[in-house]
Amino acid sequence: MADQFAFGLDTFGDITAGRDNTLLSHAQVIRNVIDEGVLADQVGVDAFGVGEHHRPDFSVSAPEIVLAAIAGRTKRIRLGSAVTVLSSDDPIRVFERFSTLNAASSGRAEVTVGRGSFIESFPLFGYDLSQYEVLFEEKLDLFATLVRSNPFSWQGRLRPPLKNQHVFPTIEGEPLRVWIGVGGSPESVVRAARYEFPLALAIIGGDPARFKPYVDLYHRAFAQLGKPVLPIAVHSPGYVADTDEQAREEYWQGYKAMHDKIGGERGWPPMERASFTHEVERGALHVGSPETVARKIAKTAKALGIVRFDLKYSAGTLAHDKLMHCIELYGTKVIPMVREMLAVVPVA
Repeated sequence: MADQFAFGLDTFGDITAGRDNTLLSHAQVIRNVIDEGVLADQVGVDAFGVGEHHRPDFSVSAPEIVLAAIAGRTKRIRLGSAVTVLSSDDPIRVFERFSTLNAASSGRAEVTVGRGSFIESFPLFGYDLSQYEVLFEEKLDLFATLVRSNPFSWQGRLRPPLKNQHVFPTIEGEPLRVWIGVGGSPESVVRAARYEFPLALAIIGGDPARFKPYVDLYHRAFAQLGKPVLPIAVHSPGYVADTDEQAREEYWQGYKAMHDKIGGERGWPPMERASFTHEVERGALHVGSPETVARKIAKTAKALGIVRFDLKYSAGTLAHDKLMHCIELYGTKVIPMVREMLAVVPVA
């Protein structure tokens, strides 16, 4: 376990319900997400991530713009994507957007690149799903080259070669922080090591300890490369309220609705309350009072040897005022308790 441990919050900008239980507009949810990011900074959270989606149940399709608005109202918190769907984007444009965010935030930008768990962006931007793997591999190769060398030269199969190419704005100071998001594919874990990027494990179901083989694989890959291993983070869903009972009751309805909607598209059965309870008590859901959530984060951190935990706190229609209270409890109570349990200090 590292001496320092970072705590993040992630949101997909889920479309939430208002006070009269009607769904809010995409525009209002985006304004609420900005307020949530500002509060996260105020209560001591280390990082705030916003996911990219292109479907009606999520409000954010351009995370960098939302993060830039948060940057203008914050001073300390890191600001990143959760994730950027690199397969259906242009790696050079991704770098340009995040290098711009990095400048606007005085060096606080970071990007997590991945293939994403939804496919809407592929037909939307004119990409063939049959090239799902090759698109990510080639675009990651270009992005990794650009992040580490500007100007750069590069050649692949899917676009014309680039020679001694400059990209602007350039990064000021330390290189742009990049993570690779992985959902449980051994090949993706090895790829992250091969490109020498930190690993962000998305653990959204089951006992987090079952991901230990992926951690071990990541370590072995670096050992074979003869290079020191890089940090590992975990992204998992959860929610904090004043008591365990309150947290479960408030989280259940929005979480089930989101699960069943997405599951209906993918052939999953509707979620039963018993399955939800099992995930809370023995699975990936970090839901409960500050004490309960702190204990579970500490258990996950010890089991996997990670250096960062990101709580995906949004859950379907769960209301903005409840999300704000969750953020407050996470920053003021959960984080200090986990630091004490792990005997770690705040990140610099």
